[in-house]
Amino acid sequence: MAYRFDFAPVFEHTDLLLAGAGFTLALTAVGAVLGIGLGVTGAVCRAWKLRPFDRMFGLYVEVIRNTPFLVQLFFIFFGLPALGVRMSEWQAAVLAMVVNLGAYSTEIIRAGIQATPRGQIEAAESLAMTRPQIFRHVVLRPALAKVWPALTSQVIIVMLGSAVCSQIATEELTFAANFIQSRNFRAFETYFVTTGMYFVMALAIRQLLVQLGQHYVVGRAR
Repeated sequence: MAYRFDFAPVFEHTDLLLAGAGFTLALTAVGAVLGIGLGVTGAVCRAWKLRPFDRMFGLYVEVIRNTPFLVQLFFIFFGLPALGVRMSEWQAAVLAMVVNLGAYSTEIIRAGIQATPRGQIEAAESLAMTRPQIFRHVVLRPALAKVWPALTSQVIIVMLGSAVCSQIATEELTFAANFIQSRNFRAFETYFVTTGMYFVMALAIRQLLVQLGQHYVVGRAR
């Protein structure tokens, strides 16, 4: 018997899908800002060998990069309460995304920092620039300009990976899709629409980050 496609039961819950998409974008925005901030800190410590923080960040990076994101999420949400650390689904999801993105962005940004010629730093010192000025204008911004495409891709990967946050009842897009499918039993149509929404969000985030990079990172680093 031929399958009859029917998207109407899915679009009846458009409000839930849009709310889930908004939740996913909010998770991504907070996770990206805090995760990249953590990555900058880790990259500086590792690139400039600031002991003992360089070794601490080195261990952190290895642990996160060699364990599944889902396990990290479960450890935060289900494991930490055993130590008395309890948090909501939102807090656990954000923390997991920050920790995950922070590890990957540490290595990405570190590569950019290490690519900064020593002569540029010496030239800045000869111009009597302060250390914060040297770090901001001579080291960090050019480093971010070099690795911005890689950071953009990593943010999108984390956004797509946020789908597993539905496993702890975080009300993001996949959670909404699962809820809708459990009501209308139209699995193909529900996840087809959900896939399209993730695709559109990924393209939109990439375009947004490219524009931000051109205006605030790459352009000013030249």
